[in-house]
Amino acid sequence: MKANILVSPRKIEIRELKVPEPSRGEILVKIKAALTCGTDLKAFSRGHHVIPMPGVFGHEFSGIIAATGKGVKKFRKGNEIMAVHSAPCLKCRYCKKGLFNICENIMETKVLGAFAEYILLPEHIVKQNVFRKPKNLTFEEAAFLEPLSCVIHGMQGLQIKKGDRALIIGAGPIGLLHLLLLKNKGANVIISGFEKRRLALAKKLGASLTITPEKNPPSPPFSKGGMGGFSEEIKKTVDKFTDGLGVDYVFECTGQPAVWQSAVYYVRRGGTVILFGGCKTGTTVTYDTSRLHYDEITLKGVFHFTPADVKEAYNLLKKRQIPVSKLISGKYLLTDTEKAFLKLMEGEGIKYAIIP
Repeated sequence: MKANILVSPRKIEIRELKVPEPSRGEILVKIKAALTCGTDLKAFSRGHHVIPMPGVFGHEFSGIIAATGKGVKKFRKGNEIMAVHSAPCLKCRYCKKGLFNICENIMETKVLGAFAEYILLPEHIVKQNVFRKPKNLTFEEAAFLEPLSCVIHGMQGLQIKKGDRALIIGAGPIGLLHLLLLKNKGANVIISGFEKRRLALAKKLGASLTITPEKNPPSPPFSKGGMGGFSEEIKKTVDKFTDGLGVDYVFECTGQPAVWQSAVYYVRRGGTVILFGGCKTGTTVTYDTSRLHYDEITLKGVFHFTPADVKEAYNLLKKRQIPVSKLISGKYLLTDTEKAFLKLMEGEGIKYAIIP
């Protein structure tokens, strides 16, 4: 089979690999569509600790079952499926507490390699996180199951309701997916970002307001010589939008420590800041203790997803309640995967579908 190998940053090679054979409980999937994502882009541009090089990569996909191992009863050859690339072990200390997204083994047992003709899914994923693709979904739309599951997980427990006001910082693929889900819940949304084309798309997707923050914002009000990140433009827009109250929720989708730090200045008293964007390992931030304590601000770190999140994402996609196809900027053949990532590095497009 043909597979894309990420050899080193900014270098992808197409290689011939042996088609894997499914063992007991496993299924072999012929990929019909795989999507680019932010983690893949980081790996391509500079490397990423969860995506070894040289090696296969890609983890947002859908396809058709090409073969099944012994013991697989829910699926058979020829079924059109949608899936995610991981599942909890159900045995570790965190799984026993019901914290399936931070399972001790979930990252070690994840599957990469969707930018290929075939991918092999192990038994624990087959049992928990594989679904029949509905006929009303394209394979490209079905491949959104994984990123939508992540966004859903970040909103679990927030009880977002119609009329709530939210700010999304970062108008990339994940920020725009947050926008679609928040609009589905009835929230009024502001989104900030630097790319004019992405902000224009956000407006079409239902954003109430879009903001282009300063390129080199000053430090937050409490900081003396600390990191920058506080945007007067965002603060001014939020104050006008909320009559000076502040938004109910801030969703940080950039993974920049300075933005993490400044996010607390846009939320109302009693509000919640969701820290979705992953910062570089080892980075730190500093918060104004008075702001957190006396204004009772909740900071919520979020990571990955649970099987319940995946099921919710599947149902939303199945009912076509989230118009994910609007986030696909184009399609590339498997042999042209590198071209898609080079475009993303130049700020062109949102997500690209790779078609074997």
